[in-house]
Amino acid sequence: MPAFDMPKTYDPAASERRIYDWWEQSGFFKPELAGPDAKPFVISIPPPNITGELHLGHAMFVSLEDLMIRYKRMRGYAALWVPGYDHAGIATQLQVEKMLAREGTRRQDIGRDEFLRRTWQWKEKYGGHIVRQLRRLGASCDWDRMRFTMDEGLSRAVREAFVRLYRMGLIYRGEYLINWSPGLQTAVSDLEVEYSEEDATLYYFKYPIAGANLDDGPGVGYIPVATTRPETILGDTAVAVHPDDERYRHLIGATCLVPMLKRTIPVIHDTYVDMAFGTGALKITPGHDPNDFTIGQRHGLPIICVLGRDVKMNTEAGPHYAGLDRFECRKKLWADMEAAGLTIKTEKYRTQVPRSQRGGEIVEPMVSTQWFVKIKPMADMGLEAVRSGRITIIPERLTKVYYNWLENIRDWCISRQLWWGHRIPAWHCADCGGMTIAKIDPTHCEHCGSPRIEQDPDVLDTWFSSGLWPFSTLGWPDDTPDLRRYYPTTVMETGYDILFFWVARMIMQGLLYTNDIPFETVYLHGIIRDDQGRKMSKTTGNVLDPIALLDGARPEELGEYVRAQYPDGLQPMGADALRFTLLTGTTPGTDMNLSLQRVEGNRNFTNKIWNAVRFVLAQLSGQESGVRSQETGDRSQEADTHLPTYQPTNLPERWILSRLSATIADATRLMDTFQFGEAGRQIYDFFWSEFCDWYLEISKIALYRGDAEAKARTQETLIKVLDESLRMLHPFIPYVTEETWGYLREAAGDTAADWPAALIIAPWPEAAPRDEAAEAEMGLLMDMVRAIRNARAEYNVKPGQPIQATIAAGKLTPVVQAQAEILSTLTRLDPGRLTIAAHADAPDRALTLVTGAVTTYLPLADLVDLDAERAKLGKELTDAESQIARTEGLLGGAFAQKAPAHVVQREREKLTELKTRAARLRARLTELG
Repeated sequence: MPAFDMPKTYDPAASERRIYDWWEQSGFFKPELAGPDAKPFVISIPPPNITGELHLGHAMFVSLEDLMIRYKRMRGYAALWVPGYDHAGIATQLQVEKMLAREGTRRQDIGRDEFLRRTWQWKEKYGGHIVRQLRRLGASCDWDRMRFTMDEGLSRAVREAFVRLYRMGLIYRGEYLINWSPGLQTAVSDLEVEYSEEDATLYYFKYPIAGANLDDGPGVGYIPVATTRPETILGDTAVAVHPDDERYRHLIGATCLVPMLKRTIPVIHDTYVDMAFGTGALKITPGHDPNDFTIGQRHGLPIICVLGRDVKMNTEAGPHYAGLDRFECRKKLWADMEAAGLTIKTEKYRTQVPRSQRGGEIVEPMVSTQWFVKIKPMADMGLEAVRSGRITIIPERLTKVYYNWLENIRDWCISRQLWWGHRIPAWHCADCGGMTIAKIDPTHCEHCGSPRIEQDPDVLDTWFSSGLWPFSTLGWPDDTPDLRRYYPTTVMETGYDILFFWVARMIMQGLLYTNDIPFETVYLHGIIRDDQGRKMSKTTGNVLDPIALLDGARPEELGEYVRAQYPDGLQPMGADALRFTLLTGTTPGTDMNLSLQRVEGNRNFTNKIWNAVRFVLAQLSGQESGVRSQETGDRSQEADTHLPTYQPTNLPERWILSRLSATIADATRLMDTFQFGEAGRQIYDFFWSEFCDWYLEISKIALYRGDAEAKARTQETLIKVLDESLRMLHPFIPYVTEETWGYLREAAGDTAADWPAALIIAPWPEAAPRDEAAEAEMGLLMDMVRAIRNARAEYNVKPGQPIQATIAAGKLTPVVQAQAEILSTLTRLDPGRLTIAAHADAPDRALTLVTGAVTTYLPLADLVDLDAERAKLGKELTDAESQIARTEGLLGGAFAQKAPAHVVQREREKLTELKTRAARLRARLTELG
């Protein structure tokens, strides 16, 4: 079977799974393949949630990280990409609770142990789904090093980290104001709260002054106060005013009465109060507002919590309100206050409403006993690591955002009221009340020896274990060979939206536990939006499933917005087209608007590669060989297909090899500086616009009409350019490049004798010196070809019709004469009527084309029927002049004063276009004589 006998079209579905399995089974993903002396290049994958379905954010990070890994592997590095997935505490527990609800039960009914058993069962069934989807995109991870945040090794690392922090005095347990998620029934961190601007009501009411009469008015009988949450009035423990506020200064130290409860509270002064907002007086509820909590601590105010964990009012709210939902209480309390003459007015108000990122319900600030990390000492270490340059953040502008967050960081609430996750390794003694913190489950209290100890029911924030990811996955806290060789890792690539959630915490924890940075570079990608710049959501109907893009989708499987564009469904695009679109369409830290038309365009690019290789292989058809089995790399059936190596001698060969070298040099520089999108665009432009559009066409002259030596030299050049182009493209589009390179490797015979068994492990090409003279000379030739082709198109010359030409080339005459065959072939000049000289007079009635120092004359009689063309152009000119006269008359009359300005402007623009067209027509008529 001849090596060039490849299918006419590229079918991703037939190739991708087969190629991926071959890569993995051959061990090509392993860093050890580079040898013990190779420099490591390491990425820890951002672990997707076990509950996850592949979305375009995953496709983005897989494409970027796989590109880096493949590039460095080709550069000779021991490239290790550590895979894994996250237990996703809240998300997974929600999924299992929904499953239980469908069975008619709840986690509280079955108990903690059974719930955890069912959750592990769920994880085993569904947890690997997203990992299988990552493979579809070509992720060349070392899957033998797969980790899970709750596997035995990482669980031990979590306990080690917790115990170390506790013994260093950086973990404490205490009452603090946290964000309580009523739906999830757990505390959530500040970063897990999303604020949305929403319509609200601002309620103005009277805070009675003890011993005074309400009728005495504001500042005497009462203090006017405004709030958006009237139900929290029942938990107020002070009214605060600014010390410089003349309206209320005299009331500082006075006593007020909580509306409806008549509990006494003091009037205090605090510079936090904004005199210009609302009434200038602030109700203080330390139990249900973070700013009030801080003010309360400054002034030693009591904390009264009037809401329970079910966000119903408790007994502290008073007998009339206890048991009511928070929003029901708001209505009833306001109605009661209105009846008591305590209300002033309400007005509409736009405010930032805190909602749970996961559940979407309004988060309630609430005082609760939780576990916290004293984060400031760790934050200082994280700031120093970036400021000193030990860690670089790309793009640089996000460094300031990182600094701002760490400089204003609050203690980290690490406990969650969940059952699924790393349970806090703290045991409470029923006898002495002491607490035992241990890495291994204790059997008795370390303080009094009592066996009556019970483990804390809370679990750790998911981000606590994720923060250990770069080193725990390599074996920490043990001193493993992997930890010694591959830590610190090299690049952390992730979305800018989790810079604080995850990246900052990895940096802080890495520095604390390993006394080293966890990675050298942080590369942050943006969010993928639809082609109109909108966030993708099921509500909008613009969500794109990456697997649907790879494999195709029926109309009913698409969202409404996408279905409107593709009513017949999506055709399969393949992984390469999606990857190349994502990689070349984005820059670090910038959101990307994804157009499906661009994905289709890049599917066409994969077809272009296929067709180019197929053409080249057809030119090697006389050199038959056994087709390599991609599973074995067997070359035993190859015939002698040696092609002698030539130094390039003719201009097209010198030019394409120089352009190849320039592209290699530029792409290497761009890849090394994380400018992946620009690197991909430049390789694309070289392959399509220079190699395919120019050199392949020129090569046909030698292949079809040249002697044996010219043909062999051209074949050698085609093989070299294709080989090195495919190597450059491989990190971007691995599947089609691997498939076509395999065919090329077989067809190239002995020329490819030193090529490796697979493109994935082939060396990245090295740039040779550029041939600037060849690039300049070929540039002139290309300009001449474009000019002649444009003239033929403008005069509608039939494609196959040869035309006469006279070329005055001056000092460049030898260059142009040497390329006469190429020039005449590419432009359909008649070789028998082609004159090339240093100087030539312009023939009568000839079109003059000037390209640099060369002038080309094309006799018009060859281009067009002169009489018919004059008549046609004359008619068009008459029509244009008639329209000019009409439009000038319109603009010179009352129309210009009476018509709307935009209508007048449109007519003026039309007149300009008509005059330009008339001038062009006159020039054409003059040329025709």
